[in-house]
Amino acid sequence: MATKKTTTKQDANGSTLRLTAEELFAEEIDALIKAETHPVPAGWKMSPRSVLTYICGGKCGTLDITPKYIGHERLVEIAISTLVTDRALLLIGEPGTAKSWLSEHLTAAVNGDSTKVVQGTAGTTEEQIRYTWNYAMLIASGPSEDALIKSPIFRALESGSVARFEEITRCASEVQDAMISLLSEKRISVPELATEVAAKKGFSIIATANTRDRGVNDMSAALKRRFNIIVLPTPKAIETEIDIVRKRVSELASNLDLRAEIPSDEAVEQVVTIFRELRSGQTLDGKAKVKAPSGVLSTAEAISLLANSMALAGNFGTGVVSESDIAAGLQGAVVKDEEKDHLVWEEYLKNVMKKRGAAWRKLYAACSEQNG
Repeated sequence: MATKKTTTKQDANGSTLRLTAEELFAEEIDALIKAETHPVPAGWKMSPRSVLTYICGGKCGTLDITPKYIGHERLVEIAISTLVTDRALLLIGEPGTAKSWLSEHLTAAVNGDSTKVVQGTAGTTEEQIRYTWNYAMLIASGPSEDALIKSPIFRALESGSVARFEEITRCASEVQDAMISLLSEKRISVPELATEVAAKKGFSIIATANTRDRGVNDMSAALKRRFNIIVLPTPKAIETEIDIVRKRVSELASNLDLRAEIPSDEAVEQVVTIFRELRSGQTLDGKAKVKAPSGVLSTAEAISLLANSMALAGNFGTGVVSESDIAAGLQGAVVKDEEKDHLVWEEYLKNVMKKRGAAWRKLYAACSEQNG
């Protein structure tokens, strides 16, 4: 049964809430494909070198290629090289380390289609990674090619493309184990049709896993051996994290039409500083210990906080992000457990932020008022 890719078209008034990576950066992808001078692997749209340029940024003729992932370029090279081999790729890391973001952009660059996705949850079944049936057709005429409903992984396998498996450790062990034979044999058997579909060249899987959820349904050693595992770290330097946050907030502001000015560089630096200190359990200068809250204060959470602050400023303020707008976001980001986190946040305000001088005074006052 032929399958068609479902496309989302951005109409003239930009009504689509979230475009795929290949739609957002279609100009860059098309330019890299047209300018290609290196060998292109089977099933790929561009060479590994061009994929690296697309992910990490660079030039394509006169066109600037924006970096999609700011971090360790060598890790990206290893990830791309893995997809050229017959091994699957597993990206693991703390929440907010851009695992899903990198996964989506890798598949967009390699295949021009990042939509073959299985979202791992406690309710994910084996059928969702293999196939199921149109039961009305099955009852009416029995098993047939037309009645077969193929999973995203099935469609990737038969077309020689890359599928994504998000949060694989959220799935039950028996669902994970169904991947072992698929990754080993590179084929899916359909006993009801007495047939077997073998993977075409170019087939691979990019899975992601959250290190905070490793205890939920940790992967078996057998399954781990089928993956080349890459750990995506949190940004080491505060300057890198600030660049990531500033870039993504600007993109979100444009896509969502937030009708507010981008937060100042000082505001971005203050939010990132607070997150890094609470995340690491000490101040940036290492002179004071701080208690860590129960929530995950990731880079992605900082981006979300600042975007929400812009929404507050645009809809209920002057259009300029104020300390009060940021304080409201900080309160929600830090205080996830009212009993424990409220005290942690209060202690941080009094022992760290209050002592930082004039540059932090307005934010401290707004946070203290919000926390009261």
